[in-house]
Amino acid sequence: MSAAPPRRRFALALAALAALCVTPPPARAADAGFARFVASVWPDAQKAGVSRAAFEAQTRGLEPDYKLPDLLLPGRPATGAPAQAEFVQVPADYVKEASIARLAAEGRKLMRQHRATLGAIEARFGVPGSVILAIWGRETDYGRYRLPYDALRVVATQAYVGRRKEQFREEFILALKLLSDGVVARKDFRSSWAGATGLTQFLPSELYKHGVDFDGDGRVNIWTSVPDALASAAQQLVNKGWRRGVRWAYEVRPPADADCTLGTPEVTRPIGEWLRAGFAPARGERLSAAERAEPASLLQPEGSHGPAFLTTKNYFVIKEYNFSDLYVLFVGHLADRMAGGPPFATKWSASTQLRSRDVEAMQRHLTRLGFYRDKIDGKAGMLTRAALGAFQKSAGLTVDCWPSAAVLRAMQAVR
Repeated sequence: MSAAPPRRRFALALAALAALCVTPPPARAADAGFARFVASVWPDAQKAGVSRAAFEAQTRGLEPDYKLPDLLLPGRPATGAPAQAEFVQVPADYVKEASIARLAAEGRKLMRQHRATLGAIEARFGVPGSVILAIWGRETDYGRYRLPYDALRVVATQAYVGRRKEQFREEFILALKLLSDGVVARKDFRSSWAGATGLTQFLPSELYKHGVDFDGDGRVNIWTSVPDALASAAQQLVNKGWRRGVRWAYEVRPPADADCTLGTPEVTRPIGEWLRAGFAPARGERLSAAERAEPASLLQPEGSHGPAFLTTKNYFVIKEYNFSDLYVLFVGHLADRMAGGPPFATKWSASTQLRSRDVEAMQRHLTRLGFYRDKIDGKAGMLTRAALGAFQKSAGLTVDCWPSAAVLRAMQAVR
């Protein structure tokens, strides 16, 4: 074999020298750290009842998924939570009539198919079957949506490098316990990017707190047993304060001088008092004395522009299932439609929604100016909208409690 030309030999020597100086890939070092983290979990997993054999079997070859959102990775930009539809879509797009109508029609078929089960659930827990079906429909399209992630890998990754490490460390341990106890097989243990699993989307800790064996086969199975999944969802709502016989909300028409800054959970009045202040049932229905006595808060998802609602305790119970106002509107309205209710009486009007980073900037300005004391999370919920309205009042602007680019510019101009 002939010798390489001098220029080629020089290039090869440089390449060899460079190879000696290359730092090991960050992923390899990070994976070693992940392995140490997993090993560190064993003592607490053992205390929770996880067998050593199950721990070894389930963690052998387990690798983190660094493509998940909401991670804090050294040397990399923060991934942040994904742009969840609940927080970035305008209501008309999220609570889309076509989607509601389709799910309501399918839900009515399921109400007939599971009539006995739903009746037994309502008798035991006091939660209407339509509400439980609506949660199932919103979460997994009545089980048609295949969850994309390996649940154990998700909770392990979030426990290792997520923004809520302590919370997910517990979820990781309980996920191992589910597998160790034989509650679910690994191949069926699929989840969302945030670790929620099953037909009605529970974290492992929620399953241990609220899971119900409603079909009587000796185990809680929210993955393939419709009775268990629906009863477990009902139990979770009850454990969070569900009140039997109380509607989730009433759509109303506000008076012309309605103050949108009152739309916070802290401002609670009997429905009758709201009615005396000029709020009227949107379709003119008459409310009973018991309904008029029910405490309620004002909700205006589009500020002063779109539909308005008087929300009861049960609204906020559903909100603990998912913190988004639009999620609760979707579930509550879908449940009403299954039961034969009409579409919203007032049309949605907003056509644009600020990006999460702009809402976050707005929250920072509102905090700086003394109007806001809650989380800086880029989500324009009830407290953010009310604080925004208070700023508009102070600045002499039109008060509509709706985040817009114009209002953000006005805040930025205040020093």
